[in-house]
Amino acid sequence: MKKHLSLTNLLIFINVIIFLIFTPSPIYGLNIYFYASNFWWQPLTTMFLHADFNHLFMNMAMLYIFGSMIEKNMSKINFFFLYFIGGLLTSLLSFALLASFFTNHNLVGASGAISVLLGLYAYFDKFRRNGIIIALLLYSFAPLLLGINIAWYAHLIGFILGYIYAFSRKKIIFT
Repeated sequence: MKKHLSLTNLLIFINVIIFLIFTPSPIYGLNIYFYASNFWWQPLTTMFLHADFNHLFMNMAMLYIFGSMIEKNMSKINFFFLYFIGGLLTSLLSFALLASFFTNHNLVGASGAISVLLGLYAYFDKFRRNGIIIALLLYSFAPLLLGINIAWYAHLIGFILGYIYAFSRKKIIFT
């Protein structure tokens, strides 16, 4: 029997390869150059860059856990669009939030797109919803207590987008 490659595993592979090839730079992370220098690719490329190995590892662990569960219950095309469109929207909304406070950051990481998956999963799995929300809050704010700069707002924005998307769909059932 031939096993099909999951999109979750493919996304993890792409993230690892990009991590090994590229470093987070102002060219590919999402920052002021997005509009100041017309770097329109940044909302997409930022989703595949990571600050360091720990950042990559934590994001890929979350992607594997939740992506695998969600992908089993959606068509591959819906999962693909959920991850990419949700990730792009999260990137843009996070950037807009930062720009509204006149701050200049170089946003990197897949956690916004992953948080979209968490929001969707939390909507459909009422038994695990509170645990998922607690996990979201922990991985969003605990690093700040340790002095680690993290885009907590991207986690919250992604989660909300995923939850809203799930609310609008109402027909994905998790087993």
